[in-house]
This record gives sequence, structure tokens and C-alpha cells, in this order.
Amino acid sequence: MDLNLPDTTFDLEYFYELSPDLLCVAGYDGYFKKINPAVSKTLGYSLEELMSRPINSFVHPDDRNVTNDKRESIKTNKPLLNFENRYLTKYEEVVWLSWTSMPIERDQVVFAIAKNITYRKKLQELRRISDSLGLSAEIKEIFSDNKTTVQKEGNIHGKFSGILLDEEPSAADLAWLQQFEELIRKYIGKVDLSHSLICNELGISERALFRRVNRIAGITPSRLVRIIRLQIALELIRTGKYRTISQVSAMAGFHTPSYFSKVFEKIYGIEILKLLK
Repeated sequence: MDLNLPDTTFDLEYFYELSPDLLCVAGYDGYFKKINPAVSKTLGYSLEELMSRPINSFVHPDDRNVTNDKRESIKTNKPLLNFENRYLTKYEEVVWLSWTSMPIERDQVVFAIAKNITYRKKLQELRRISDSLGLSAEIKEIFSDNKTTVQKEGNIHGKFSGILLDEEPSAADLAWLQQFEELIRKYIGKVDLSHSLICNELGISERALFRRVNRIAGITPSRLVRIIRLQIALELIRTGKYRTISQVSAMAGFHTPSYFSKVFEKIYGIEILKLLK
């Protein structure tokens, strides 16, 4: 009797092609054998580029040794669960991936799935920097720069005492946070980033801006902007193109080099001059 059962092979291929997670089959020789489109989309390389180079060449240099150790461990028939490491995209952007891998010793291959946790890592860094900056300074800034908004929002201590929620942000929230960061990077060092400018660009009211940033990150828009500025400053220093605090300070949107130096050392634990030499 013909039950007209669906072609399960087709269904699996369909899932493989459309999955937002990175799915791959890697050989014990350290090369990809099969990957889904999400791998190419995430890393920015073509299928041919990804298949022709050793996997470790795409891994962040600081993570290559530990990644290689994990790969050797897998070859002893040990599954890998929730291993986190960094990759570099074709455009030299850092991508954090969380891997779960299962070796198939008979065929000398590894089946692996990875989730992009880049923004989770960014939120964790946001927590660390935010805690280091201290809430009291932020409250003073809000009261001096934006008293109207504070009065509308009500009890400032009650609303901003969380410093990042423990709940995992939704995909929509992460996408919005990325849009916010891209906006700051677009204008940083060029114009003063007022709340009104940010609101106009994002198409939301000032109250909605405060509420959304607080709901996603547990902090105020002003503090989020300052954290992004600090991250930009660190990126500028790492390029090795800048030699003075004033240069980095201005390009990262800080008006006072001395204040920038103090905050940078507090957050990263090193004098900025030592990095600029």
C-alpha cells in the first residue's frame, strides 16, 4: 500500500540549508568537508574559500592553541559540548561561536553545530564595563543632562539598579542593539550624540529609547553610548595607527583626554600610554 511518505532526505537537506545555526562536517585533517550556508554568511567567505583552507586559519589567533587542543581531544572519540571560541570574518570582525561536536571515528569526520553568541558576549562585556563605571556617576549625569526624561520615567534608582538582565535577549532585541551600535559608530567623533539625534535616527521617542535600552541591557542610553565609545577606543589602539591620547580620545567621541584616560584605565586595568608606545 502506497502511503505517500515524504522524502526525509529532502527534508533533512532543506533543514541543513535553511538552519540559522552553523552546521558542518569537518575531517580529522582539519578541513571542512561540508558546510551549510550559515557558515559562509557568518564568516563572510565563499564556499570555495572555506573548503580550501585549514579551519584553524579562520580562528582568532589567540584561540588557535586551545581550539587545536579541543580538536585533538575529539579525535580520541570524546564529544565536545558548548565549547566557545572566536573566529575572524573576512572583514576582520570577531565572531564568538559556541560549538557542540560529535566525532565519527569510522569515517574520520566530526559533525558539529555552532551558535553565534557574539552579542551574548558583548552583553557580558557590557555588564563588566557598566559595573566598573559605577551607577552613581550615571545617575548624576542623567539628572544634570536630562532632568525632564528622568521626571517622566519616575524613580531612577528603581529603574536602573539592575545593570543587565540575566534573561537571554530575543533575536529582535539583539538586532536592535546592533542597530544602535552601528548608529553610534556612524556618528562617533563627528557630531555630539544627543538623545534627540539617536531617537530621530531610530525613529522612536526619547521615553521609548530609555525603556528599550533599559529592558535589554539594564542601563541608560548614555551609559551604553559611553561603553561603545570605550570599545571603539580599544579597537583604535589595537590598529597601532595612533600615538597620542588626544587622537584616540577625539575619534572615540571623548571631549576630555584626561577623563578618557582615567576611565580607560579603570575599565581595562592598564594605562593607555603603555598601549600607545
